[in-house]
Amino acid sequence: MADNNNDGGMRVDVELVRQLATLLDETNLTEIEVEDNDRRIRVAREVHSVTAAPVSYAAPASAPAAAAPAAIAEAAPAASAANAVKSPMVGTVYLAANPEAKPFIAVGQKVAAGDTLVIIEAMKVMNPITAPSAGTVSAILIENGQPVEFDQALVVVE
Repeated sequence: MADNNNDGGMRVDVELVRQLATLLDETNLTEIEVEDNDRRIRVAREVHSVTAAPVSYAAPASAPAAAAPAAIAEAAPAASAANAVKSPMVGTVYLAANPEAKPFIAVGQKVAAGDTLVIIEAMKVMNPITAPSAGTVSAILIENGQPVEFDQALVVVE
């Protein structure tokens, strides 16, 4: 179903655009671009970030302690400003080395300076984000596979 324009204008292959949009949904990509000779098609979607979402991810990680989720949810915003390890780049964050592996950290876990906390994939390069100092992980403010922004708080180490 191509729009054939005989006056020399661009022909748009609507089916190709639909296939690219489906591919975006299936792969959770935000943008895809294809080029064929002198024709280029770019399909993109907006990604909406929810600022309150990180607090909701901290509670399930501490499920074994009955009273801990509420305490962590309240403490995370205040503590995150001073003790948060922030993202040095834009990318996708991963909590483990691969989908089958155990996560690098858990709430309540002690870490040493230089221990890997998370990995951020940026431009197909895996970048380990390490603990700046020894301490205890008090909150994980992101979810596995989540896109992150520059200077976004990732993990609170106290």
